[in-house]
Amino acid sequence: MGNADSDIVFQSYGRCCNNEHFFIDFYDRFMGSSEAIRALFQHTDMPAQRHLLRNGIMQLVLHARGMPDTKLRALGCSHSRKGYNIRPEWYGLWLDALLVTLRKYDPEFDDDTALAWRRAIEPGIELIRGAY
Repeated sequence: MGNADSDIVFQSYGRCCNNEHFFIDFYDRFMGSSEAIRALFQHTDMPAQRHLLRNGIMQLVLHARGMPDTKLRALGCSHSRKGYNIRPEWYGLWLDALLVTLRKYDPEFDDDTALAWRRAIEPGIELIRGAY
């Protein structure tokens, strides 16, 4: 993953993250991908959860830009089987929901942007998933 990918991702996220509907739509899409995922959020304070998502995506982006993985390792611990028990196979659904939502909200999003997002944040996602 090169600096060009992290620059594209940083700019793309900037075009989306100030719109609260971006995060609402993401969770509608993500929770719609699996009944088990929907059940995880049944008693969740969604405004607070959307704030956590905003920060979590930014941590993935910053990791892609060279920041240490400390925050992602902490996310891995909290999302592991000893924490929220986020199953490893759900991360693919999470990424798919993110990319569809980005395509909707980023007016400059195209297939190259999607590839840049994948290349930039998949290493961080794998770090989180690997803590399971």
